[in-house]
Amino acid sequence: MNVLTKNSEIVRMIWDRYINEESVVIDATCGNGNDTLYLALRANKVYAFDIQQEAIDNTDKLLKEHDIENVVLICDSHEKIDEYVSENIDLAVYNLGYLPKGNKEITTNAESTLISLEKVLNKLSVSGLVCLTLYWGHPEGKLEREAVLKYAEELDSSIYHVVYVSFPNQKNTPPEIVMITRKK
Repeated sequence: MNVLTKNSEIVRMIWDRYINEESVVIDATCGNGNDTLYLALRANKVYAFDIQQEAIDNTDKLLKEHDIENVVLICDSHEKIDEYVSENIDLAVYNLGYLPKGNKEITTNAESTLISLEKVLNKLSVSGLVCLTLYWGHPEGKLEREAVLKYAEELDSSIYHVVYVSFPNQKNTPPEIVMITRKK
């Protein structure tokens, strides 16, 4: 399989380098649960957030179909991560945009994402990873993309390493990926 043709394949290949059966992971935007399931099959514990009950229900159904019990589902904004997660985390993943096949008027937004990102970085283990997939083909997505990129560019390079992946020859605002790892 050519992993470069799908952003989900790229990020999962990278996630696998950062998680193991002892890892604590955050899925900051669980959506329909596909990434939550993927992570739960590899990690010790997954905290899965979404602001939409529909997303939590979809994820719960998928997890039950696979007898997964190591996930804490949280119907709340990812900006409140510190209210639910006390331990350090090894990996945090974000799919920024809207719920696939859901109401496209309900989106993630720059303000809550940056608050969440700050809190996640404070809990990130050394050599841990934050992976944000930016779906920016809508007005709020464009603002959020700009804010995340600016934030990432300003991170202290002695503490964090940032990688930005884009698909420049694809049409219609293809997703982009921002990865942040903690050096020390």
